[in-house]
Amino acid sequence: MAKSKSEKKTVGQPNAVARYFRETRGELRKVTWPTRRESWRLTGIVLAVTIATAAFLWFFDTIFGGSLQFLIEKMIGL
Repeated sequence: MAKSKSEKKTVGQPNAVARYFRETRGELRKVTWPTRRESWRLTGIVLAVTIATAAFLWFFDTIFGGSLQFLIEKMIGL
């Protein structure tokens, strides 16, 4: 007689969810975490790049928006 799926599972075999968390915990122990100083430095870099990118986009948006508005006004004023 063939065994059903539930009968094939052995008693000592761990639950898949429990195994996932155990393996995840083991992998997190292998991670080299940054120091507090490194975290602050990297956060500063991210903020500086974000602000620079926002300023760059604002600058060109202003130029292109003004140019487009000027062209539309000239076309309508014909």
